[in-house]
Amino acid sequence: MDDSLITYLKNHAPNDAFEESDPVKASQDLFPTIAYTDSDKTEIAQWLITASHLGASGEDAAKAAERLSQLNTHLSSRTTLLGAKPSVADIAIYQKLAPLVAKWSAEERTGEQGYHHIVRHVDFVQNSPLFNLKLDDKVDVDVNNVVFKIKPIDAKAEKERKKKEKEAAAAAAVKAGGPTPTTLTGEQGAEGKKSKKDKVKDKAQAAGEAVASTVAGKAGPPEGAPTQKKEKKAKQPKPQKPAAVEKPLSPALIDLRVGHILKAEAHPNADSLYVSTIACGDAPGTDNTSEYEGQVVRTVCSGLNGLIPLAEMQNRKVVTVCNLKPVTMRGIKSCAMVLAASPKVVEGEDSHKGPVELVNPPADAKAGDRVFFEGWEGEPEAVLNPKKKIWETIQPGFTTTDALEVGFNVGEVPQLAGEGAEKKTGVAKLKTAAGICTVSTLKDAVVR
Repeated sequence: MDDSLITYLKNHAPNDAFEESDPVKASQDLFPTIAYTDSDKTEIAQWLITASHLGASGEDAAKAAERLSQLNTHLSSRTTLLGAKPSVADIAIYQKLAPLVAKWSAEERTGEQGYHHIVRHVDFVQNSPLFNLKLDDKVDVDVNNVVFKIKPIDAKAEKERKKKEKEAAAAAAVKAGGPTPTTLTGEQGAEGKKSKKDKVKDKAQAAGEAVASTVAGKAGPPEGAPTQKKEKKAKQPKPQKPAAVEKPLSPALIDLRVGHILKAEAHPNADSLYVSTIACGDAPGTDNTSEYEGQVVRTVCSGLNGLIPLAEMQNRKVVTVCNLKPVTMRGIKSCAMVLAASPKVVEGEDSHKGPVELVNPPADAKAGDRVFFEGWEGEPEAVLNPKKKIWETIQPGFTTTDALEVGFNVGEVPQLAGEGAEKKTGVAKLKTAAGICTVSTLKDAVVR
């Protein structure tokens, strides 16, 4: 846990949880009746990383909006970050977001594109006796002031849907020739309604058919007579599919490609955003792509309006992140991210004052060319799982050097450094087959 969270726990949380620097132990001090699984413990650590990014002063508008959208989606079906278990991670997220939510307009809070679930989580953490936070100032949340009401799940409609699914399954069984509970019941009911006279007649008919079959050399039990049940064959267990092998954490999991901006324009609903049409080398029919002037393209929203002139965004090569989960940003679906560099910001400084420089691929690179960090080659994930926080874990290592080259500083991501003789150090250069990726002037900068 960082110093700011420890101080916050000291001032506002019960049970002296601030005395523990380990987030799991702090959670256990805060909530002694809760048992955390290994998966819970991993998730707590990952959410603390997310909280640090949410509170980072250097975060640009597009990436901040993307993180908020992912968090809002995560909380849409959960009471707490872990689902139903409270943890110190909920307090960390509250600490970073409460000042932000307090400034949001009603539209930003509960509009059609607003963050309903984040607002609900903030209100829950600050008021619930479960957390028992000692707060002098709370975010003012008016539960009756909802601009756009999210349609709840209709329990009756859900029940009807399940009923229709069962009926469809029964109809499929009948079509395949198999009996159903309904048909069996019907047959047994009809049998039960037969008179004694009809039953005697049926037995006589069965006996006559038995004699006829014997004369014809087909001796066998009469129809309707009790028969021995056939032994059912033992079902062979289905072979289990091998578990998917999880790839080790690496910058190679991030799908970095050369992109060619064909056009860029200001976002119609957000002053800080550009909307770019970028060719990234996708095949026709790829998810989250469209066609523009005969090329397969992605629509990308980036928070660069006011930081980079719109003229510099036209007809140029950039480096794109292509396997983040798409995010709708003020009504436009953004299906990739553009890498840019900015100076490291000292706490208290304006994180949006710039300067900002786009990462430049080599001059001979083509749209769709793979971009990778030297020494970290490998196949990227198709889509990064937001729950695993791969991008949030790896990105802090993205930097620039004194030679204006873009690289990955493994020292910023201790999970990848290793130990002993195998320990990795230094900065791996970002490159394509055509050469190294660079920036224009910014040294020792943050790249994201």
